[in-house]
Amino acid sequence: MKKFDRDRRKFLGALSLGTAHLLFENPLYAVANRFSSPDPFQTIALGKSGLKTTLLGVGTGVSGGNRSSFLAKQDASKSVATLRHAYDRGFRMFDCADLYGTHGLVAEALKGMDREKLTLSSKIWTRKGGIPEPERPDADIVIDRFRKELNTDYIDLVQFHCMADSDWTDYMKKQMDIMDDLKSKGIIRAHGVSIHSLDAMKAALADPWVDVIHARINPYAIAMDKPDPQEVVEVIHQLHASGKGVIGMKLLGNGELKNESDKIDHSIRFVLGLGSVDMMIVGFENEAQIDNCIDRVGFALKEMI
Repeated sequence: MKKFDRDRRKFLGALSLGTAHLLFENPLYAVANRFSSPDPFQTIALGKSGLKTTLLGVGTGVSGGNRSSFLAKQDASKSVATLRHAYDRGFRMFDCADLYGTHGLVAEALKGMDREKLTLSSKIWTRKGGIPEPERPDADIVIDRFRKELNTDYIDLVQFHCMADSDWTDYMKKQMDIMDDLKSKGIIRAHGVSIHSLDAMKAALADPWVDVIHARINPYAIAMDKPDPQEVVEVIHQLHASGKGVIGMKLLGNGELKNESDKIDHSIRFVLGLGSVDMMIVGFENEAQIDNCIDRVGFALKEMI
């Protein structure tokens, strides 16, 4: 316990100095330097899920809610151009959700592209509110709609969105079984969960059904599951060690850090340096943000290898 407390004080002190990313020699935080290339679009494996995609992925849920988001609200031609620019720069993972209302935009942006080279993911909203209609049909009905909206025969990854309860694997069992059946038929390639509490994350760790998890992670504990990043990092390490794919989200603290250049760089280095986050999803509003992110991640990787 004394070592834990000492490491925690050291870590929190480093946060105040903006140097938390330098603590990776501590095995509590760093599993290993898994990157041998400075390419932000190097191919990674999402745990044992069978999915392989780019280290960087496009998030489409900036200011998302009620089947809307920044990309869904602005002129569609601008959003499609932004998504196509991401593809042209090297992104091959596009992350959607029913909550964001971006399926149609992604389908339009990716027209004519080689579907086999893309990784498309989406998330099912099961909670009250969040989307316009009150009904919550079974997962097979929802995923069939997703496929039509995305204009694809299959979806690479489908997750339950925003699970926060410690017993979510109990009350979602019927839907989990349905998704297992869809996976066996090739309608989806992998399934999992997007997490919004540490208790829900621990439940995901304990359940072999979870192939891939979205986890909120940054060194400043902004929009995260605990005010102490150390607690979250420990569970993320365990998720990775168990063979589950780990997607890091909220690197910029739900946008709170987007105008703080040094903290953006610290957060990127921190997440890359953990060694247990397979890939990072970042939400973009325009092409300039995409280019800036690519440069920052590439620079961070060069420092690491």
